Amino acid sequence: MLNFPNASRSFDEAKNRICFWGYDRTIEISFFLGIDALQQINKDVGSTESELLSTFDASIEQIYKVAAKIYKDGGSGHGRFKVILTANDF
Repeated sequence: MLNFPNASRSFDEAKNRICFWGYDRTIEISFFLGIDALQQINKDVGSTESELLSTFDASIEQIYKVAAKIYKDGGSGHGRFKVILTANDF
C-alpha cells in the first residue's frame, strides 16, 4: 500500500517539475509532478519556485490521491520506482 509519510518536496528547475516521495512498504517511489499538472489543478499558479511549491502544498491531498491511483494502475510510461504525473492525469 502506497503512503506519503514524508512531506518533503523540492522544485527541479532544470526539468520544471516538483519532486516528492511515497513509500510502498519499505520501497521509496519517486514522483515527479510537471508544472503543466499544477496549472491544470490551479489555473492561476505563478511561476516562481515559492508560488509553485505553495500551490503544490495547497493541493497535496488531490495530488497524493492521483499519484496513488497512477502508481497502483501502473500507468503507461511509469517505472516501478519512478512515476511522472502530467496534466492528463488530472
